[in-house]
Amino acid sequence: MEKNENVIFGIRAVLEAIKAGAKFSKVIIRQGLTGNLASELLGMLKHQNIPFQYQPNEAFKKYIDKNHQGVIAFTSPIDVSSIDELLPKLLESKATPFLLVLDRVTDVRNFGAIVRTAECAGVDAIIVPAKGSANIGSDAIKTSTGALYNVPICRVGSLKMLCYQLRDKGFKIVSTSEKGSKLIYEADYTGPLALVVGAEDTGIHPEVLRLSNEVVRIPLMGKIESLNVSVATGIVLYEAVRQRSL
Repeated sequence: MEKNENVIFGIRAVLEAIKAGAKFSKVIIRQGLTGNLASELLGMLKHQNIPFQYQPNEAFKKYIDKNHQGVIAFTSPIDVSSIDELLPKLLESKATPFLLVLDRVTDVRNFGAIVRTAECAGVDAIIVPAKGSANIGSDAIKTSTGALYNVPICRVGSLKMLCYQLRDKGFKIVSTSEKGSKLIYEADYTGPLALVVGAEDTGIHPEVLRLSNEVVRIPLMGKIESLNVSVATGIVLYEAVRQRSL
């Protein structure tokens, strides 16, 4: 558990917190948990794109003195924005919105460092999947040096559906991958832009790559075949900044 995070124990308590509009960094559920309330909770978590994980009994032993009923929720110090509400506002207020999409970047320190760089680069919002993304808690805020308070974060249920949504709104989707056919300097980052970066181990999902307008790669001249994801993101972000500033 991260410091300075509030914790909610028990199915009913978590359900009521969701209904009251609480913001969550994650919810853990004991493996094998069944029942009507558990089903109701699972439905609400999925509907509201709240990240959750199934954990074995061992993960709950340190909370043995709490009446957790197999469910523990960690509230988030950051408000998570709705992409459906954010996009119209951005398109109305800015001619060329700049979005950053993180596909399964789960390391908290990398996530915080990326948010810090994105804020400095003028990114309007960061979008992450509801499942398979870093925990937005106190450690992420510390690593971002507070930038998480300044950049809207959106969670979505499906990055594939997000790509369709962004393309319909006129966004160009540029993904960064070692599979890219172009170098990062050869792509066009002007106009409404969604830049996609994937985790170092899994990369970007094939469906997201397929739906991208362009897939670009960073030139690597040494013997090491990959860059740290936060470093790679910074390189591509500032190539976009350079072009968008011309």
